[in-house]
Amino acid sequence: MDTGILILRLLVGLLVAGHGVQKVSPHLGGKGLDGGTEEFRADGFRGGALTALAAGGGQIGSGLLLAAGLLTPLAATGTIGVMTVALTVKWHHGLWVQNDGYEYPLVLVGTAAALAATGPGAWSLDAVLGLTPYRLWWAALALAAGLGSGLLTRLALHRPPADPAIAER
Repeated sequence: MDTGILILRLLVGLLVAGHGVQKVSPHLGGKGLDGGTEEFRADGFRGGALTALAAGGGQIGSGLLLAAGLLTPLAATGTIGVMTVALTVKWHHGLWVQNDGYEYPLVLVGTAAALAATGPGAWSLDAVLGLTPYRLWWAALALAAGLGSGLLTRLALHRPPADPAIAER
């Protein structure tokens, strides 16, 4: 079981962190901070570069913590938060990713919640530091805090499009 959790943690954590790197730099196929800023503006978010930096930093930090199995409930909360914002952006496209839907962010939210529930496994920094065992209530707390922070971020930073053509997207 620990091997499976390790593989899952590394896969999801490094993908989330890589996604954050793309928002703030040209590495991993990213468009740099200017591209990340434009992406958020195009999606109707205020804050420009600060929003891109916060989102990218949140993804990098939570992804790396998740991959390392360090402070796993906190890492899961951060991942759930940033992916909840992404889910709200893609919501109007429907579920499936081939239509630019929210399938992928939903999988990452569910995986992060599952890792908060199971814990990071024996091959993790949490285990080395004696920060285990985890209980099911960690998952509930991570899910509630992550969803809440993501939805509050959307509410605070998103503005309705002024152009009706944008509203149709």
